[in-house]
Amino acid sequence: MHATPEEAARELLETVPIVTREIRFEMRSQRLAGLTVPQFRALAFIDRNSGSSLLEVANHMGLTPPSTSRLVDGLIARGMITREDHPADRRRLKLTVTHCGQEILETSRRSTLACLAKRLSSINASDRETIVKAMKVLQPMFTSDAQPRKLMK
Repeated sequence: MHATPEEAARELLETVPIVTREIRFEMRSQRLAGLTVPQFRALAFIDRNSGSSLLEVANHMGLTPPSTSRLVDGLIARGMITREDHPADRRRLKLTVTHCGQEILETSRRSTLACLAKRLSSINASDRETIVKAMKVLQPMFTSDAQPRKLMK
């Protein structure tokens, strides 16, 4: 049996949100006490997008720039990220995760990885291999620089 692109898309649409919800739940459950979910999300975004601007974080978070600024200020005060002037535009800031912030994220990732591995241990090796192959096919298709995004109308 060969799946059509529409069948594959339907399976992605049904499955990915469920898996994502579980990963997010586990990641958030391991965050440092006192770190809010929005702070954790911003920290993870900045880690994945080192040097990102306040506006990029705001767009990712769905927050206004003033709200994002307050959130970022809290992460800076806790020593989790640094803010420096952008070399090409003095009005922009570059945000970078500190060693402390990276340790917090790494602890959360390790715990999440262990939780996922435990869940995946209940399926056979052949199915796990299928998952690995599928992820290797999907990853380059969905990375941010692979293809330009167009808004649906």
